[in-house]
Amino acid sequence: MNIITRGYNPFAELEALKEQFDRIFNVVEAREKSDIDFIPTVNTREGDDAYYIEVDLPGVKKEDININVEDNTLTISGERKIEKEHKEDNFYKVESVYGKFERSFTLPEDVDTDKIEAKSEDGVLEIKIPKVAKVEKAPKKIEIK
Repeated sequence: MNIITRGYNPFAELEALKEQFDRIFNVVEAREKSDIDFIPTVNTREGDDAYYIEVDLPGVKKEDININVEDNTLTISGERKIEKEHKEDNFYKVESVYGKFERSFTLPEDVDTDKIEAKSEDGVLEIKIPKVAKVEKAPKKIEIK
């Protein structure tokens, strides 16, 4: 049950900042504790009828991407493979990050996981997570007996 509090919360900005720090440190811990080589950047947004996740994956083929939903968590994983190596006169330089990646997201309660769609175009993976149609309930007065 969610309790809605109306009014000003003077600690809202501090709580948001704490959440940002927690996310940053969770990413660092995930990278240190696993065989994850890089963490792709992500944009998330909410529309009227769905949530959207956009993941920057330039150079990653759709066959090398996995999307799974389990226990209300959506996980995107895969691998960016090295296509070519450029070696010239004992000089070796690769600025792009290659290897395994993984990102996980806890889904809100109002989603329809059976209708999730994904497409990959121009190095951007877009996942559409439809919302469950809301049934509007009229306010109800409870009689005291």
